[in-house]
Amino acid sequence: MGLAAYKKTIRESESPRQIERRILSRVTHELQTYVADFDKSESRFERQQILAGGLRDTLVENQRIWAALRSDLAEPGNTIPDSLKASLISIAMWIDRQCSAVIAGEGGLAGLVEINSNIVAGLAGRGATEMAHEGV
Repeated sequence: MGLAAYKKTIRESESPRQIERRILSRVTHELQTYVADFDKSESRFERQQILAGGLRDTLVENQRIWAALRSDLAEPGNTIPDSLKASLISIAMWIDRQCSAVIAGEGGLAGLVEINSNIVAGLAGRGATEMAHEGV
């Protein structure tokens, strides 16, 4: 099956919520691979090396995912309750700022991973503790 056909099959067989969970799970897993090294590194040089080794690309992808979610939440036809929309948009804005800070060599990754993991758990209808045991 060609790539285009595979993508079409996924779009037709998964709900938007499942797609969001799958994509966010993948980027969260990628971020997790960098947490220990990045957050414990004490020099800006070490952090820049980790960023150049793939973390920067993962952070940019995380920002894109959250920007898309924020845009979807702001659509007039979005049926999510307003209070939840406002909270998720606020989280998306924090994610954007935090990703930018990490790209600049500041801050840490643990908070990003924790928030992403909690959102993935919510999208899956499970608690974050259950997801952690599954390695998500």
